[in-house]
Amino acid sequence: MRNPFGPEPDPFHSYASLKQRMLALVRGKKVYDQIFQIVQNAYEDALKTENIILSRAEQKRMFAQILRLMLEDMIKKLDEHT
Repeated sequence: MRNPFGPEPDPFHSYASLKQRMLALVRGKKVYDQIFQIVQNAYEDALKTENIILSRAEQKRMFAQILRLMLEDMIKKLDEHT
C-alpha cells in the first residue's frame, strides 16, 4: 500500500520511463532502417546468385515474406538468450 504522505515517485526514473527513453534513442539511430537495408541487400544478392527473375510485384511480395521470417528468427534468438 502506498503511503499518502510520502513523496511522490519520480516518473522520470521509473523503469517504464527508462524503457521509453531507450527505445526513443534506439529509434533515433534508425536501426530498423539499417536492418531493413541489410536484409534487402542480402535478398537481392541471393536473387542474382540464383539467377532468379521475378516481376516487381513478386519481388516485393517475396521480400516481405523473407523479411518477416528473418525478424521471427531474430525474435526466437532473443528468446533463447533471455
